[in-house]
Amino acid sequence: MAKNLVYDIHERPKFDKLIIFAIQQLLAIMAATIAVPAIVGNGMSASAALFGAGVGTLVYQLFTKFRSPVFLGSSFAFIGSMSAAFAGAASMVSLGYLGLVLGAFFAGLVYVLIALVVKFVGVGWINKLMPTVVIGPTVALIGLSLSSAAVKDIFSYGPRTANGEFIMSGNAWASFACAMVTFIVVILCSCYGKKMTKLVPFIIGVLSGYAVALAFTLIGYAAGVDALKIIDFAPFTALVKDGVGVTTFVALPEFSFIKAIDGIKDMSWGYLATVLVAYVPVAFVVFAEHIADHKNLSSIIEEDLLENPGLHRTLLGDGVGSIAGAFFGGCPNTTYGESVGCVAITRNASVITITATSVLAILISFLSPFVAFLDSIPGCVMGGVCVTLYGFIAVSGLKMIQKVDLNDHANLFTVSVILITGVGGMAMSIGKVIITSIACALILGIIVNNLLNLKKNKKDEM
Repeated sequence: MAKNLVYDIHERPKFDKLIIFAIQQLLAIMAATIAVPAIVGNGMSASAALFGAGVGTLVYQLFTKFRSPVFLGSSFAFIGSMSAAFAGAASMVSLGYLGLVLGAFFAGLVYVLIALVVKFVGVGWINKLMPTVVIGPTVALIGLSLSSAAVKDIFSYGPRTANGEFIMSGNAWASFACAMVTFIVVILCSCYGKKMTKLVPFIIGVLSGYAVALAFTLIGYAAGVDALKIIDFAPFTALVKDGVGVTTFVALPEFSFIKAIDGIKDMSWGYLATVLVAYVPVAFVVFAEHIADHKNLSSIIEEDLLENPGLHRTLLGDGVGSIAGAFFGGCPNTTYGESVGCVAITRNASVITITATSVLAILISFLSPFVAFLDSIPGCVMGGVCVTLYGFIAVSGLKMIQKVDLNDHANLFTVSVILITGVGGMAMSIGKVIITSIACALILGIIVNNLLNLKKNKKDEM
């Protein structure tokens, strides 16, 4: 077992603990997973996306021989592609769902093709192209780039100035208080907790923050102060019919493949080309982030996942998992930094925990009241959790850089260009294809690193 882990990848917690660990992982990935369908709109189902994430993760686990402890959730990188799929469907909305399924298939196919290349060529070229001096700051950048999202969640109910700065007044104070209670409880449990408490800091933190938010909300309704109404009860009221009772305790998610069937008769080559162009280039961009995520996870569990089970297997799992996820939920999947952060903080790398989380996500997607509860967790509470999750991702990358000789100007400039362009948000749009700031920074880092080490490599060959 790795020295820094409580549970190694092959260890199995007792059943009662396993369920609790799975719920914690689910809480860590929940907000982002159901946010993607909400952003894309067009009637996409959050419960279907959750079901698709669960299925996609199980597929990933099968391909990786249950050696990689990470959950796959809805990918934000494909939001533009998904919107393009709906925009290209001029005749009827249902054709857009066909585009979601086809687009995910094309993206997954890119992963499959790259996996075949890696299988026969090996991963040596990956390590040369993206050594620690490139991957380290990129991993740190993934965490840092999410920092604004965490802060936005913390003040999700607060007013802003014309410049976008948050104003600490009214409900902003209540939002901030909920986030800080969540954050402080998480770090206290993680640092000073005993036994089980130390392993489930996020569950305790979220419940604590939710309790404070509920108290503010009840006071707000009693006193008629809208600024204190932190929790939105709409997800619960949607379940109640005429104020009598829950309409359906168990409900079938609105799967994408069912909606996609109606679009087959209106399929055209022009629409197919639109979807192809929207998805395939993004898949190549996400490939770079795939490597960074697995390098980061490898450093946490102290096993090189690019070697065992192998990059070709992680790519196949990610690609086929994305296809499966979109088939049911419409959203291509990707390995989640929140999941990696949860593993890093709790030091629980048990793959069976991830498997249990997948099964739980599938089951919960059918339970309307539980989905409503998860959907009602305020953004400020999740913001308090995400401060720790995203922070650990950033620190993991910085720990990698510790091994790099920054007195070497080639290394110094490589790290600098990745961090500055990435944090600065340098993204590019080529037609309908959006190259994210992380991808742009990584590409620049690769170019700078190879350019500055060109003479060194030539000397090594002589």
